[in-house]
Amino acid sequence: MPLRSARSIEIPDCTGSSFDHGAFEPMTRRVFVAHTGRDRIEVVDHDRGRHRATLEGFPHAAGVVADAGHVLVTNRGSASLAWLDADTLQTRAVFDTGPTPNGVALVSAINLAIAACIGDETHGAELQTIDLQRGHRWTISLPGRPRWCVTNAAGTHVFLAIRDPSMVLVARLPALDDVQHWPIPVTGAHGIDIDHAGRRLYIACDQGALVEMDAVQGQVLNQWSLAGSPDATFFNPTSGLVHVAIEEPGLVQSIDPRTGSTARFVTALGAKTTALVPPDRLYVFSASHAGVLDLLEAP
Repeated sequence: MPLRSARSIEIPDCTGSSFDHGAFEPMTRRVFVAHTGRDRIEVVDHDRGRHRATLEGFPHAAGVVADAGHVLVTNRGSASLAWLDADTLQTRAVFDTGPTPNGVALVSAINLAIAACIGDETHGAELQTIDLQRGHRWTISLPGRPRWCVTNAAGTHVFLAIRDPSMVLVARLPALDDVQHWPIPVTGAHGIDIDHAGRRLYIACDQGALVEMDAVQGQVLNQWSLAGSPDATFFNPTSGLVHVAIEEPGLVQSIDPRTGSTARFVTALGAKTTALVPPDRLYVFSASHAGVLDLLEAP
């Protein structure tokens, strides 16, 4: 088995609640997670293995991404994106977005935020980029409901999973031009991550498959079956494994793209979101575990 339980970390007031995306911030070595059911952000000190803080005022928090001392949060309930300082835990700024922002990415070298907005009955889906320092922004309409998004290592392009029609939308940053649509032969593109060194995308799809795609040309290279409809998806560059959280029946499926081998670690029903903590830890956010189930990649 590539995963085994290392410890549990309690998060206050999460019984019967729900979590969404989580992210590890390497400078502070803290993990930030959207506590969607309580309109909060929870902060975990990874090295001490304990809950550090609860940050209030994030309506229906959904997406979280962190790097170089920055944390970004999409708030579905207020159509906004919050920019936090990972050290002081203070909110630096809040930016308006399109309705129902969900996926989020960050190019920390140029202070650029990317927000994928689902839209509502009066406003279509949009992809937006925001210059965090100067407030400049760019927006394009989307051909379908957006899910998660990532950027390449150079921060020159964004890759966005679109549910229907199932595809990866690629756009040049920051202006969101030179748009390409890379179709996926599996319904419901959802979780996505990138292998920067290997130039591969890994897209977990609702139909129950993980798709490997060339991150330069967009060709589908391989696919593997999943045990259910997936959510959070992380590629670990240290081990080369892809970890996919599956809400029902409640497990993490780990796939080695080099060999096609797969393994499952049972978590809990509803545990759909995770955060990768390099080099070998995977946090699973689960109300059934009263917070965090910290998993270790076995040698």
